[in-house]
Amino acid sequence: MQERKAAIVGGLIAGLVTTAVMVAGRKSGVLSKTLDRDAVDWIDDVTGSRKVIGDTGTSMVEFTNHLGASAAFASVYPELRRMAPTWSPVAIGALYGTALYAVNIGAIAPVLGITEGEVQAGPRKAGERWAIHVLQSVVTAVVADRLTAPSSER
Repeated sequence: MQERKAAIVGGLIAGLVTTAVMVAGRKSGVLSKTLDRDAVDWIDDVTGSRKVIGDTGTSMVEFTNHLGASAAFASVYPELRRMAPTWSPVAIGALYGTALYAVNIGAIAPVLGITEGEVQAGPRKAGERWAIHVLQSVVTAVVADRLTAPSSER
């Protein structure tokens, strides 16, 4: 499969995986209020969507955005792979996930009002957010590498 398409497929799969992890983590009590719920609240605050399409509809809007962001961020993976051809996809994914977390959650999300900021969130919630970003990027990288590997290496 072509590298960019494989990365985007990896990003979409990673979006599904991280959503499942966040939902399961929240429902089990292992995770606190996850970033997807913060995003749903923000969408509602900005648009009043819950009055129009309900919580489920607002959640679906957020989920669609999450998958789109996953695919978009994944599309740069081929360049990262070329920059570090001998590294494992897990190492590349972990570093990229950490960078995405720092930029998106550490800097952009608080400015937009999606999150309260990582210092205010506290170490547990900040750690959960970071871990989900690392998971997202590692799954993306592993899937992309598997889809582009020669059939003898799969």
